[in-house]
Amino acid sequence: MTLRPAHDHPAPAGSPRRRRAALIAVCAGTVLAATALPASADQAGGYDRGSDRPAEAARAAAPQAGHYAALGDSFSSGLGIPAETDATCGRSDHNYPTLVATAVGARESTDVTCAGAETRHVTEAQNTAAPQIDAVRPDTSVVTVGIGGNDLDLAGIIGRCVLLAYLDPQGSPCKSSFTLFGTDRIGSRINTTAPKVADVLRAVRVKSSQAEVLVVGYPAIVPDDGSACREAIPLAVGDFAWLRDKTRQLNTMLAQRAAAHGATFIDTYGPSVGHDACKPAGVRWLEPAETEAGAGFHPNAAGHRSTAETIVAALGD
Repeated sequence: MTLRPAHDHPAPAGSPRRRRAALIAVCAGTVLAATALPASADQAGGYDRGSDRPAEAARAAAPQAGHYAALGDSFSSGLGIPAETDATCGRSDHNYPTLVATAVGARESTDVTCAGAETRHVTEAQNTAAPQIDAVRPDTSVVTVGIGGNDLDLAGIIGRCVLLAYLDPQGSPCKSSFTLFGTDRIGSRINTTAPKVADVLRAVRVKSSQAEVLVVGYPAIVPDDGSACREAIPLAVGDFAWLRDKTRQLNTMLAQRAAAHGATFIDTYGPSVGHDACKPAGVRWLEPAETEAGAGFHPNAAGHRSTAETIVAALGD
């Protein structure tokens, strides 16, 4: 089955654009000043029909779902991708929850993914948005959960790395700043987030004991070697590999929490290698700055298609 967007049913939302605005403010004149050229019609969604693409979801004979609930942050909501269905949550009609709902023939779907959401917003209100867990019902058969990055303050980390790159462009000043006195501060944040993710999965299971739960990981934002793409993403040369390692560490934690709580981990990192934000429009699945195709350092429509196809394939296993 070909993945196509369907009508979404957004829940009431708050105003998490403050977090998006904070990232833009921090990176103004640096990352976001390096905005890519306007995309062509075929590239507006971040997908060039001449490039390689993941296997079609049609290859996975996914069962039909009853009620599907999507929980998560801006990497799940489709921040910046046209067309926007909920401005306050940055939710798009081309995000992977919309595509998954269509591909599995969900009888009903509830997408409460919201930009700026932290793990606590699954069980607590996010500004005026109700707790995301409210989307899960006793009859929910599929739940996707893409959350954890905001607990680490990914936006703040990237913004800091951009600023520190001016002090030592060929070194790894951001890594050094977060590992002073031998303490891995980002690693500590990941470890602190682990029990919070576990709490989220327990809350989902309480609401629906029979749902198939899938924990969605984070994609490759930057390449292993970023020395050739500093004009697009002005990190210090040595900090590209460090940011890569921290993303992998976050995904490892998410995979471990999923396994410990009977959920399936969805690897988005592996498929996105070679499609990072340093690649040209039409090849990349993440945007290096705010473009017509999506928000800076977030997946574009092609990235969401890949995630949707991986999820549908997992449901078919």
